Amino acid sequence: MNPPRVSHLLKSLYSQLMRLSWWTLLIVLMIHYAISAKLIWFFETGEIAEIVAFFYYYVTTVTTVGYGDLAPKTVGGRLVTALWIMPGVIILFTTSITKFVHFLSTRWRRRMRGEADYSYLNNHVVILGWQGLRTQRMVEEITHDVGLAEREIVVCSTKDIENPMPTAVKFVHGTALSERDLHQRAGSAGAAAILALGHDDNDTLAAALSAAAYNGKGHIVAHFQQQAFADLLVAHCPRAEAIVASETALLVRAAQDPGSSRVHNRLLSVMTGNTLFSTRLSPSATLCTYGELTTQFKQEHNATIVAVADDVLGSGLSLNAPASKHVGPDQVIYYIAERRIAQL
Repeated sequence: MNPPRVSHLLKSLYSQLMRLSWWTLLIVLMIHYAISAKLIWFFETGEIAEIVAFFYYYVTTVTTVGYGDLAPKTVGGRLVTALWIMPGVIILFTTSITKFVHFLSTRWRRRMRGEADYSYLNNHVVILGWQGLRTQRMVEEITHDVGLAEREIVVCSTKDIENPMPTAVKFVHGTALSERDLHQRAGSAGAAAILALGHDDNDTLAAALSAAAYNGKGHIVAHFQQQAFADLLVAHCPRAEAIVASETALLVRAAQDPGSSRVHNRLLSVMTGNTLFSTRLSPSATLCTYGELTTQFKQEHNATIVAVADDVLGSGLSLNAPASKHVGPDQVIYYIAERRIAQL
């Protein structure tokens, strides 16, 4: 047999081995081990023929370590090792390593392309839509928030891109932000919060309504350019929070009260020191007045209460409430502080 044919035969054998499943490869390895043991026990009578010793010899040969402390002594044992054991273990070992590396590489590529399944996640954050620097800023804000730092973040996109922040988020790609498969793979059903930011208001509305259909408890937030879309979302999903772009109001406020835009930005970003947070009072909280609670927060947490609401959606919101207003169990307070305060 000439060299080209031998090379072709070896490549065909290697290709067939690569197609084997892990279980089949393990069975082939066990068969090779059993035949090798029988042949060595037939030709050898020394220490290498002992069960544990031969297992040690086989493993050191498979891993190409070859300490040399055990070796066949007879001609038959040496021929078995040279013609059967060594070629077999080298082929099986290199095939296993290559197959494992290929498995890891494929898995990584699937994650980068957004094809992975994260339906097992729970209490995480899902961001529907990738808008470049805007979404990147959202991720940075979430990861800098002490209260959310440990939560996984899944970014979903319909754009033909790979994971834009592989060290910070998990990535899911789909044909539409409202499709069932995308929400299933993003684990929307178990998410604690879902943020919708599509390429336009129609896309955002469809994404938010779909999220509400798959998630019955998590908080849903959507960003719109037009108030009509925000009203439509809230009408169909009262528990959703719709935010409308407020650039015009900020421009007017900055013109009337110079520097107010900086205050607004500081209140919204956890990356700039003191910022705006919220917390829900526990069911066992003591009923007190707004003034008493404000004093308590300032003394104990160096925090300033700016508003109080009846629930997490901001119903019955009272900004800078009268000092005599009663605040009690399960109400939500909004405060400015250096860090988030746990539930009281």
